[in-house]
Amino acid sequence: MFPRTHWQEQIESAWNERSIVWLSGVRRVGKTVLCRSLPDVDYYDCELPRVRRLLEDPEAFLREHRKERIVLDEIHRLGHASEFLKIAADHYPDVHILATGSSTLEASARFQDTLTGRKKNIWLTPMNSSDLSAFGQENLQYRLLRGGLPSFFLAKTLPEAEFQEWIDSYWAKDIQELFRLERRAAFQKLLELLLAQSGGIFEATRFAGPCEVTRQTITNYLGVLDATLVMHVVRPFSTRRSTEITSAPKVYAFDTGFACFARGWRNLRREDLGLLWEHFVLNEVQSILQTRMIQYWRDKRGHEIDFVVKPRGLDPIAIECKWSADELDPRNLLAFRRQYPQGENWVVAPDVDRAFTRRHNGIEIRYGSLGSLVQGLRTSSQSD
Repeated sequence: MFPRTHWQEQIESAWNERSIVWLSGVRRVGKTVLCRSLPDVDYYDCELPRVRRLLEDPEAFLREHRKERIVLDEIHRLGHASEFLKIAADHYPDVHILATGSSTLEASARFQDTLTGRKKNIWLTPMNSSDLSAFGQENLQYRLLRGGLPSFFLAKTLPEAEFQEWIDSYWAKDIQELFRLERRAAFQKLLELLLAQSGGIFEATRFAGPCEVTRQTITNYLGVLDATLVMHVVRPFSTRRSTEITSAPKVYAFDTGFACFARGWRNLRREDLGLLWEHFVLNEVQSILQTRMIQYWRDKRGHEIDFVVKPRGLDPIAIECKWSADELDPRNLLAFRRQYPQGENWVVAPDVDRAFTRRHNGIEIRYGSLGSLVQGLRTSSQSD
């Protein structure tokens, strides 16, 4: 078992704020192994019938576990999961509970309403940089090809069959549990197309024909994929200027390994690395800052900024992702800053060991590693 210290610390910190911690994440992202790695916890697997019987009377169970730390894994298997956690939060605050389950449970409006203000959320993303160190494999290209699900990452050979098995299980165990969609072929076709075109601009009409459904159905399916953390919808940053793209989002796969699988890549070429690095940067920012409030910018002349982060009350931070720092074309940042003169400009590249600053036509650009970028974003968010 590899110690995922970053995530263990996140859980301990969350328990200091709330007695209920909800650990979300897609299937096989490592929730169960992480839960079992925590010290001094009682672990209960809610997929087991005997455990579900034990939890039928929440008050009796919670009285027996006063001042204890409990993991309720796969809690969505309980018919009364949100009620159980509400009782625990309101009447047994000395019982610290870490609950995990299908991402569809968190997507449920009823679950959100019942536990508003009562729980702390932690989103376990695919492996981030700290996980690479913990797993003893810091080869970035290896991570980009294999993806960030631990069992896929650690497999002796590229687990192509497991990627397809995951997609099938996602439909059967996640989608059908809550959304009960009927057209499996159409939904999975859209998922496959989005994985293969990950990082591109999304236009629903382009997918309606190949999937043989209406444009509105495509939009609804994308909402489901986004709610279950399988696709990330990155919306355009805009103040409604006539020169800007204001409505078309970009859609990113949750994991680089699935993007490579959908494209049929078994080996990575130099030209593949930039897009995959962009995915990894997105994952890192989401993972460390625990946010999906990330946008991109594009104008009608084709200038584009990979990501824009806008802390509340502060100026927009522009982020360009490059496999090599020498690849930057400053024209995109210059176009953005003509519209939004104030704010930090970052170029994040894996070949930058020590951060440095350059000026291009009057604007200051910070070149840095992924770690320095995240630290800069964290500092900005804390000053909010």
